Amino acid sequence: MNYFAHAIRFLDRPWFVAGLAVPDWLNVVDRRCRVRRRTVIAALPELTGEDLDVAYGILQHLDDDQWFHSTPGFFEVSNQLSRAFRANLGPDEAWHCGFLGHIVLELLIDATLIADDADLLQRYYEGFGEVDADRVGRVVTALATQPPVTLPLLIPRFVDERFLADYVDNDLLLKRLNQVMRRVNLAPLPPSFKEALEQARGVVRQRMPDLLPAERFVLNSAVSVENLPDAGSQNP
Repeated sequence: MNYFAHAIRFLDRPWFVAGLAVPDWLNVVDRRCRVRRRTVIAALPELTGEDLDVAYGILQHLDDDQWFHSTPGFFEVSNQLSRAFRANLGPDEAWHCGFLGHIVLELLIDATLIADDADLLQRYYEGFGEVDADRVGRVVTALATQPPVTLPLLIPRFVDERFLADYVDNDLLLKRLNQVMRRVNLAPLPPSFKEALEQARGVVRQRMPDLLPAERFVLNSAVSVENLPDAGSQNP
């Protein structure tokens, strides 16, 4: 799952939403820096207020990902997209189509949610106006495997750039994908890949009930800490 799919249920809790974004932000600022479930859980008794909400957001992200990546919907659709991308790109292994099937699926889930209600994306970004990036950085420093020194600098850039809106346009999505490809040292995708992206959009939209089933995803609903999944019952 990507930023917006993680957050869309919790838009009334901006500090919690910031916590939801932390694992993905860390992938950008320092891929060696991680937040581990057992470490976050151990720190909960020492946290209060907004700091606690950030920590619970991190746990929710980890729970979401563990659930999502084990679902039949994720397995079936990511494999379907990987095969379609291989047909589009040819047999060259430079693009790692298995990786592409995974990441494009998650970006297109965000794109579908945004296309269905762009006002929710506006609310998502506006919520970060209530969040202190330096304070988030301090909380994450206390929870992570090593200090994410540049995280407080990334957060306002993330908000200002608003790149999630680009996912609804194939030209802009290809640009964003190629930024990811450079970051992981893979070959850039050619312009012809936009055709595969357009076809993939239809696949993802059709399978949304299987990817984000209504019994787990009630959109735009804030929840209390007491109603979160039992983080302690999950693997670290």
